[in-house]
Order: sequence, then C-alpha cells, then structure tokens
Amino acid sequence: MIEENLSGGDDALANARASGQPVVLRGRVTHWPAVRAALDGDRQIGAYLADLDSGAAGTRMRAPASAGGHFFYGPDMRGHNFTREPTTVSAMIADLLTAPETDAPALYMGASSLPVGLPRFSQLNPPPGVPEAAVPRLWLGNAVEVQTHFDASENLACVVAGRRVFTLFPPDQTGNLYPGPLEHTLAGQPVSMVRLGAVDDPAFPRFADATAAAFTAELEPGDAIYIPPLWWHHVRSSGRLNVLVNYWWDLEPLAGSGFEALVHAVLAIRSLPAPARAAWREMFEHFIFGTDAVAPEHLPEHAQGILGPLDAGTAKTLRAFLIGALTRR
Repeated sequence: MIEENLSGGDDALANARASGQPVVLRGRVTHWPAVRAALDGDRQIGAYLADLDSGAAGTRMRAPASAGGHFFYGPDMRGHNFTREPTTVSAMIADLLTAPETDAPALYMGASSLPVGLPRFSQLNPPPGVPEAAVPRLWLGNAVEVQTHFDASENLACVVAGRRVFTLFPPDQTGNLYPGPLEHTLAGQPVSMVRLGAVDDPAFPRFADATAAAFTAELEPGDAIYIPPLWWHHVRSSGRLNVLVNYWWDLEPLAGSGFEALVHAVLAIRSLPAPARAAWREMFEHFIFGTDAVAPEHLPEHAQGILGPLDAGTAKTLRAFLIGALTRR
C-alpha cells in the first residue's frame, strides 16, 4: 500500500517530497467548491465547470467502445486505437453527460491548462500547497484506462469528481515494465507495453515482478496523491463524468529535461562498443551520481566552472554549449 495521510496536511506532502516516496492525501481538496459541486452529482459539477469555461479550444481523444476504455497503440504499432479531435470544456461535458450508459465511446481530454480554459478556477479553488510555478491542468473523461507511464516532474493529482484507481511502480521496475518507444508515444510520455493485470502473458515474463512491487490506491472526490518523478503510474477512472486537476513542477527549475538527456545519451553512448559504454558509465557515476557530483571539493570554487553549484549563469553556459555541440553535428 502507498502511505496514506488522513489529515492531508502540508507536512505530509513535504515529507513525501523529501523522501521521494508517494503519498495519498485524504481530503486534501475537500474544501474546494468544485468538489462540493461534484458531490451533488454529475450535472452539478458539469454545470460548475461549464460556467467557468472560457471557450478556449482543446483536444480530446476518442476510442471506440470495443477498446474497453483502454487507450493504446494500434495492432501493428504504426498508429493508435483512438483518434484526436477538437473540443471545448463545455462541449466535452455535454458529450459525457449525454453518452449512452452502455457501449459508450471512451472520451478523454487531458492536461488542459486551467488558466487558459477555466481562468477563474484557481481563484475559487486555490492550489493545495504546491510551488507557485506549478500550472494546474484539467483532466476530463468517462471510464477510461490510462496506460502505465512516467512523468519527469513532481506531480500532485487531485480528484474532483468520480473515482480513480492509481497503480504505481517504483523506478527500479522500469525493466520489468517493458517500456515502449521513446519517440512514438500515446500522448508524449513513453508507456509500458503490458496491460495492467497481464501477469501471465508469456511475452512479458518479468511483469509479474513489477506487479509484486506495485502500490495501489483508490481515490474519491477531495483526495489527492503525490507521485514523485519517474514513478510509473497507471490510472483507471470510473463513472460517466470524471474530473481531476493536477499540478506538475520541476525539482530544479534551472535545469533542463532529464528525459532529453536520456535521449541524447541514446544518440551518443548506446551504440558504442561495450568497453566504451562501461567507461562512460564510470564517468556518469563520478560526474552525475557520485559524491563529487554536488561539487568537486578538490577544486577551488572559482575553478569549478560548470561542475559547481547550478545557478542561472551556469545553466545559460551549459545550454549554449549543448546547442553549439548539437548544431555542429
């Protein structure tokens, strides 16, 4: 089980962030007017959100009823089992509320910027103790299954309407989750190629080990969950109108993307002969993961250069170096 904090207080979130462990914060946003509207029923929360809608265009995914709510690749992995189409928050809500109760298509509108789509939402439903730079995002849908994936940022996800079951896998289970392509993804993030529950699939024999290490939690309206960076997570929602608001923020705002660094390493290192890869592993251990990664104490501060503490000037120098190096290739 994921650790739970029944009070949902700020200390629990701070402790989880410091430890790098997920935590369920029960009742974290129960005081939100949006949650209170959701507890009154689907039409009430639908009307509440539609009233705040700016009319900004967004995108939703639609999968046929035969997909069982599961958004994934097509049979040959050249495409997907869903289509994308333009919509607005109000149009999405109307379609969800009028969809048939059986054999309905799966509809999902994800990661929509609340300041753009519902600009008054955060004023009425204040951010729950997240960094100021975290942009709230809206997720709307019916009974859908979001394939196991990871995010590079810290994540606080708050359930507004409906119920969601989160299944989390620690980063050390990456190999047992059989990641898919890094660039040809479903919605931007690499996903596991194994459907949750397929522990007996002979094509993925190590998935049973990942399942044994998994953590599961069911969240109700008002509950929140903190997901640390790079923790794989699968999300299943239920009900005909499910609403979630999440906040992403970077551990180090000045730094670049760790995922982009991974892709660069695929280009620069992955195809090298084994001895060269082993040598680069030692380099990464020393400069990135080892004790000297914080700052090389054997060098005076003025001579540490880009190996010293990261600040705005160092970040600018590093970006310029990388841009120059990549453009020269």
